Amino acid sequence: MSPTSPGTEAGRTAAIRGGLATMGPGALRLRAALEAVFTRWAAEAGADEVQYPPLMRVEDLHRLDYFQNFPHLAILGAALTQEAAPEYATGKPRPPAVPAGQLTEAAYALPSAACYNIYLDAAGRTLDGAHKVTTVATCFRREDHYDGLRRLLGFSMREIVCVGGRDEVLDHLQVFRKRVSGFLADLGLPVEIQSATDPFFDASAGRALMAQLFPVKEEFVFDGSLAIGSLNFHRNFFGERCEIRTADGEPAFTGCVAFGLERWISALTSHFDMTEDELADRVQAVGR
Repeated sequence: MSPTSPGTEAGRTAAIRGGLATMGPGALRLRAALEAVFTRWAAEAGADEVQYPPLMRVEDLHRLDYFQNFPHLAILGAALTQEAAPEYATGKPRPPAVPAGQLTEAAYALPSAACYNIYLDAAGRTLDGAHKVTTVATCFRREDHYDGLRRLLGFSMREIVCVGGRDEVLDHLQVFRKRVSGFLADLGLPVEIQSATDPFFDASAGRALMAQLFPVKEEFVFDGSLAIGSLNFHRNFFGERCEIRTADGEPAFTGCVAFGLERWISALTSHFDMTEDELADRVQAVGR
């Protein structure tokens, strides 16, 4: 792929450069139509809409064993050192990347999933019932390659999360399994529901937590390889790490349904011979 290329999945309204997508009006209208459906589902499930900061604290991610299990995906935020900053003010030509020696220590990270902040925000709470939250975030993952809207360095993730007792969380996931499946069938977008390991986790890590963190994961897979959404059951890992408890004093269970918005656009525009505007109309009609 050339450094800049048209996003064929999104007609001629998306351009991809270095794993980053610029979305045009048609793609944005289609994304808004999808978001309207997902946020309506969240509201009907009783989930509060919350917006979290665009960065996460490294110390919070340590609490979740983030760097022990998938440091290869992490992208950190740092500033120029006081010594280096004046050099950049001279206007001299600079290489495309800032040398690590000219950066401060990184106390912040770019999120790789939307749901982490939900668990951290609920830390220390004792719940009197299921706690449901929905949020959307721009997420970032360092990958070994990028592929149009299918796999991006920076992408949009909508999540609908349930924190509570085991049965409450499993019911949340089962409701959305049926709901997403029905919506896809009505749209006419062919997908398979596949059991999967979570791409967040490195199976070769010293404390490979796939069995502990994500023992149950199902993906809605288009075209044999593109996961456009997932259902994730975390057991009580986040409840334990964030000290979230149910009314009986036990660590809370958590589960989430996640949608990769650019991946939905990729799947829809590659499967249907329709413009983004026509697809947005279809999504709106089916999602009512």
